[in-house]
Order: sequence, then structure tokens, then C-alpha cells
Amino acid sequence: MIVQRLDHVNIITDRLSETARLYSELLDLEERDGPPPLQPDQVRWMYDKNDIAILHLNSVDCPRAYDRSVAPGSETGAIHHVALRCGDFDEVVKRLDARDADYTINDLSAVGLRQIFTADPNNVLLELNFFSE
Repeated sequence: MIVQRLDHVNIITDRLSETARLYSELLDLEERDGPPPLQPDQVRWMYDKNDIAILHLNSVDCPRAYDRSVAPGSETGAIHHVALRCGDFDEVVKRLDARDADYTINDLSAVGLRQIFTADPNNVLLELNFFSE
């Protein structure tokens, strides 16, 4: 097998602190510094419980190895959404309600899946998937 798993998603933002806070508070991801020479005011990496940096959040002025035009807050180009497998559906709904966030719930009971669709502060559409065990 060539692909082993999704490595990470990179989001370029003009709202770095707000974006990191959302992922930390909503999804229990741990916010950390990126590797040197990247600076904490330019990059925040969000780690899951397995110590994997699944989101790389970069400020607009953060140096990039491969640069291309992006417009924070606009639609996400050819990428329609980012899907994350999650647990504790009720807790995530509670956290979204506490933020007064817009979201949509989709129930695919035929495959044992409940989904929440919401956008982050940069208008990146998130598909949060909750599979029944």
C-alpha cells in the first residue's frame, strides 16, 4: 500500500489564535509550536491524542516551501471539506451550541454514521464523523 494515512491538513489564516483556539476547544486538539525556524506567531500545530500533528495552521506571512496564492476566509479552492473521525457526538454538539456556531447534522444510520458539518474561522468546511461502535 502506498498511502498509509492522511498526514495533515494545512490551513493558512489571518486569524491564527482564533483558529487554534477553535480546534483546541471544540475537538480537544493540543496546540503546539511548529519546528524551528518557524515562529509561534506564524505557525501553530494541532496534535491529536496519539501525538500526531494533524493540522498545521500558518499565518499569511509564514514562510512556505511551496508558495501559492490563497485567500483566507474564502472558499477552499478545489478542496470541498476536511473530514475528521471523532468521538463523543453529544459533547461536540454542546461545544458548538456554547459557541453559537452554525452547524448541520446528517444521520446516515444505514452505515452507523452521524455527521456534523460546520466551518472554522477561515470558512474551511469541517465534516466531523461519528461512527457507532
